[in-house]
Amino acid sequence: MGAFSEVVLAEEKRTQRLVAIKCIPKKALEGKENSIENEIAVLHKIKHANIVSLEEIFESKSHLYLVMQLVSGGELFDRIIEKGFYTEKDASKLIQQILDAVKYLHDMGIVHRDLKPENLLYYSMDEDSKIMISDFGLSKIEGSGSVMSTACGTPGYVAPEVLAQKPYSKAVDCWSIGVIAYILLCGYPPFYDENDAKLFEQILKAEYEFDSPYWDDISDSAKDFIVHLMEKDPNTRYTCEQALQHPWIAGDTALEKNIHESVSAQIKKNFAKSKWKVKRPDLSWTNNTWWIVHFPLVYSLVTRLALVWTSGRTLLSSLAFFFSVNRCKLCVRRVLNGS
Repeated sequence: MGAFSEVVLAEEKRTQRLVAIKCIPKKALEGKENSIENEIAVLHKIKHANIVSLEEIFESKSHLYLVMQLVSGGELFDRIIEKGFYTEKDASKLIQQILDAVKYLHDMGIVHRDLKPENLLYYSMDEDSKIMISDFGLSKIEGSGSVMSTACGTPGYVAPEVLAQKPYSKAVDCWSIGVIAYILLCGYPPFYDENDAKLFEQILKAEYEFDSPYWDDISDSAKDFIVHLMEKDPNTRYTCEQALQHPWIAGDTALEKNIHESVSAQIKKNFAKSKWKVKRPDLSWTNNTWWIVHFPLVYSLVTRLALVWTSGRTLLSSLAFFFSVNRCKLCVRRVLNGS
């Protein structure tokens, strides 16, 4: 639902805990009711330390509001680029967390079907922050009455059996984790072509290489791990449980040599974002852009303060009363009022 929803930051009045509210216009849901119902059903069912959780649901005449756990640490690639030191061991720890969360999903009978770096977010800005899986818009509960055969997911991360339009299973998630592990160790995808037909042909044949010089300093154990996950035959492909027992994850075969320079350079090249190339805009309060972005909030706060002041209080007491009562909980108030 990300394509037509807006996410706003809000604060819960009672606990002062920050949350993210996904605001979905009901008009945009017309004809897609089954999709959002499926996403909500999945989110209601799961609770894991490495999965972004659904806290509450509110509804108004015009919108559906999903109150989600707030994750504020940023995207996976951003964190890798910002690091000055990055190793196989770091990649191994990331993949271990992803495997643990996806194993939990699979044990619950849930297939994510759209695992990719963009859906992996850091919980906080802390150096040792955990990674979180988000976006369950394409997820599916196994055994819910239909065989999974719908071609869905993101090109480049989708398993061969999906492209072949064959019935598939939770093994598709394991393939995607293999692709993610590959990228984390070299900074570029195992399959690439500007022509979709040729890209799909590569994936269908499971044609990929550990190219020199980018893989020269990567351990054989890491390559073996990837080969077992990116196995063309889903019946012999590693499960999450098997992958968690591999020496590269459970043992000490992941190298601790710094590969940051090579990996970050390739990420910038192959997954280009404007913020990695262009100076970020000045959003200080003296800049016009700041006022364009924040004017609605500033106007609302000033108007509310003026109403309190004109009620007979002094300016000082008005300020004290205003901030003790309102505390800038506008987003939550808007949701609860159904406006």
